[in-house]
Amino acid sequence: MDRTEKREFVTELNQALSATSMIVVTRNTGLTVAEVTELRRKMGAAGATYKVAKNRLTNLALDGTQFDSLKSLLKGPIALAWATDPVAVAKTAVEFAKTNEKFVVVGGALGSQTLSADGIKALAELPSLNELRARLVGMISTPATRIAGILQAPAGQLARVFGAYAKRDEVEAEAEAA
Repeated sequence: MDRTEKREFVTELNQALSATSMIVVTRNTGLTVAEVTELRRKMGAAGATYKVAKNRLTNLALDGTQFDSLKSLLKGPIALAWATDPVAVAKTAVEFAKTNEKFVVVGGALGSQTLSADGIKALAELPSLNELRARLVGMISTPATRIAGILQAPAGQLARVFGAYAKRDEVEAEAEAA
């Protein structure tokens, strides 16, 4: 990379990191191209971005963002993963780390709060934003369904009582005729 490319990279990375709420710092020593491609595919499916970056350029990109505290984690070959949904990026990174011992979650930051690797793992155990939305919709729709069932039940019971009286009257009328 020449200086112009480096400046553009730092600017683009700074803009991307300024627009996100969560960054996960990972160490990826010895990953093959196929493994990195698989990781990028999984990150993309989760709505996250995964980028390998030089520490010096990453330090420059972190200047002026809420993630200044991450500079202490930038040692050795690192990569950054970020997304607007903090749980999704943490889950994807932790799940990939479980299946590949060459990929290690070093730490990260949620807003201005720095997280250790254990903090990232704890965040990964939380339900994602989409799961929480599904639960909320389920909780909202369940009472409405129950109320509708309760309101319909008395009418159904009345109809069954009237039907039973009608059948009883028919049986009594047939018995008198015979």
